[in-house]
Amino acid sequence: MRPSSRRGGGEGRWRRPAAGEGRRHRDPGGRPNSSVMAASPHALSSRLLTGCMGGCVWYLERRALQAPPGKFMRLFRNVHQQWITFQHFTFLKRMYVTQLNRSLNQRVKPKPEPEASSFLEKTSLGQDNAEMYETRPLSPPSLSLSRKPKDKELMELEPDSISEGALNVGKDAKEEKQWKEMKVHVDDLPGILARLSKIKLTALVVSTTSAGFALAPGPFDWPCFLLTSLGTGLASCAANSINQFFEVPFDSNMNRTKNRPLVRGQISPLLAVAFATCCAVPGIALLTWGVNPLTGALGVFNIFLYTCCYTPLKRISIANTWVGAVVGAIPPVMGWTAATGSLDAGALLLGGILYSWQFPHFNALSWGLREDYSRGGYCMMSVTHPGLCRRVALRHCLALIALSTAAPMLDVTTWTFPVISLPINLYISYLGFRFYADADRRSSRKLFFCSLWHLPLLLLLLLTCKRRPAGPADPADPGQLPS
Repeated sequence: MRPSSRRGGGEGRWRRPAAGEGRRHRDPGGRPNSSVMAASPHALSSRLLTGCMGGCVWYLERRALQAPPGKFMRLFRNVHQQWITFQHFTFLKRMYVTQLNRSLNQRVKPKPEPEASSFLEKTSLGQDNAEMYETRPLSPPSLSLSRKPKDKELMELEPDSISEGALNVGKDAKEEKQWKEMKVHVDDLPGILARLSKIKLTALVVSTTSAGFALAPGPFDWPCFLLTSLGTGLASCAANSINQFFEVPFDSNMNRTKNRPLVRGQISPLLAVAFATCCAVPGIALLTWGVNPLTGALGVFNIFLYTCCYTPLKRISIANTWVGAVVGAIPPVMGWTAATGSLDAGALLLGGILYSWQFPHFNALSWGLREDYSRGGYCMMSVTHPGLCRRVALRHCLALIALSTAAPMLDVTTWTFPVISLPINLYISYLGFRFYADADRRSSRKLFFCSLWHLPLLLLLLLTCKRRPAGPADPADPGQLPS
């Protein structure tokens, strides 16, 4: 199959040579010999058919029509309803597809935007002609830390006071990381000391101590109760302050603790230690000489356990969680010993309830703070042993049911207590199981918030179902001998 073209630049036509026809049947102009074509009718019909097909392709190319395959095939049928040869069909199809793809590619190519280059040139010229101005950092205004500044106060700040920190730009990075004291008003000091002593945690410790004092058998002594509550609160403030003093470099890496007073430099470490000493000495003195030596000894032991054992263990081993649970279990025991002067089975029962309650409470809390504890360098179960963290929380949720059942057996409460406390114990156990099974942040948050109301309600039920002391025996009772 060879193309035949006209020298005058006309349209090219294709035909299939007839049998016995070769190059010798062409004239010097490239046109086939008329005598041979007249002698072979099949060659003539083939030439006419090829011309029709070429005209169809030219028409489709000019019109840029995208004909469906059925219409495309019907264009290449001859007059006698005979198919053209496979070579003709393949060539024409390839030629049609090539032209169509070329036109499609021309449509797809994005046209260059003449405005973009001019805009870039203007931008570059503007940058070359721009003037460089020196920038100065702004120092924060000196406002009160205990209240939020108002809009009027921020607007009334003078520009000179805002740009005071421009002279401190060239200091070394090492000097910037050092502790710097901030100016604090005297009115802000009580709030800062309250945050230093973790006032909310101290209130929880005092409430559990009061519950232990109220659950102890015997008459209720108000002066002793007030001295016990005050001494325990002062001891708790001292322990929390010393804990923050030791953990300043680690608290600065955690989002949860980065705003503590010592981390922000609101007070000096010397003032924090002095405040802890001023709380610990009178607190232990009140517990020892105002209540009894046993309660004072428990207070000293609890401060030592929290500051010298629990605090350093947080960066060494996961055993810190069990040590911290013992620290939280001692305050109700101190309340019991303050009322009775002895360690009884009821005191150990109250300590066991507080001990078991702390595991679902703290493990659920630490599960949502795993990234924070990792940045701070603390070795917590939720970070290093997540499976153990969930198992321990579930075990101690179930232990609360057993401890509530043991309360009437030890003559602390009546048998009504295990019955009415069973629903809330079952509910926290269910949430502990969901936390163990799901191991996600949502289940841990549910367990944590449940523990916040579970403990106060459980202590209230303990006080409601407390076993009252037996009164004097009736003389008519046959078991009582007449005097």
